[in-house]
Amino acid sequence: MSGIRLATRLLAFALFLCGTCVLTLALLAADRVRKQPTDKNPWATFCFRQACRCLGWQVQVHGQPTSGNALYVANHISWSDIPALGSLTPLRFLSKAEVGNWPVIGWLARQAGTLFIKRGGGQARRIKKTMVEHLQAGESVLVFPEGTTSSGLAVLPMHGLLLTAARDAGVPVQPVTIGYRRNQRPDPVAPFVGDDSFQRHLVRLLSLPPTCIEIVFHPPVTADQPVNELSRHIHQEISAGLKRIHSGEFDTCEPLPVRTTAGPGLSRLP
Repeated sequence: MSGIRLATRLLAFALFLCGTCVLTLALLAADRVRKQPTDKNPWATFCFRQACRCLGWQVQVHGQPTSGNALYVANHISWSDIPALGSLTPLRFLSKAEVGNWPVIGWLARQAGTLFIKRGGGQARRIKKTMVEHLQAGESVLVFPEGTTSSGLAVLPMHGLLLTAARDAGVPVQPVTIGYRRNQRPDPVAPFVGDDSFQRHLVRLLSLPPTCIEIVFHPPVTADQPVNELSRHIHQEISAGLKRIHSGEFDTCEPLPVRTTAGPGLSRLP
């Protein structure tokens, strides 16, 4: 059964990547003809939603993104955080430079406007300036200030420098918690840590029944406070959200198709 599941999902994912490449090339061609760039954010959100569907993920959302643009700050567990979060609201992601070198996906990420940063390369201040420019232009940016992925059981210490981009751009910060559940327990397969490769991790993930991805949008906060206090507050909010997820408070994932569930501040990915 797992072999059939894996083959079916790998085929669906390959077809999705092909379709996304065709769409991206069409948008690039349209840019050349019109001699002006197309707003790719709605298309990116659409593609992220389709990725979640073809991979069979169940995404459940608690709270909601702020109405305006913001600096979103989330904990980081896996490469799958990006399509899951990107399926919910238009975002420009800050990602590690290695992702830009992944076959096909790296090219698509660059075309979608992902900002890349090399760990330990002293690029934080340059990237922060770029983030400020995008935030001032009305876009939302998402960062993973832990700087690396974790086991998903706790939130690692956060680097605060990039958080000051929100203060400089005059936009709020919205903390976001993401957690993975399988059989009412923390998902041990979802974390993408160590020297694991994307291909091996993808195969393991798709060989099993769908994971349940819980996402909590916390209330936005202003960034006009000392960076240490801001970083501490965000860390506490995200950690509290992760504890709520792994306490089983949100264990209501059901077999696909995912549908809207009644209740204030609670929705399911359509």
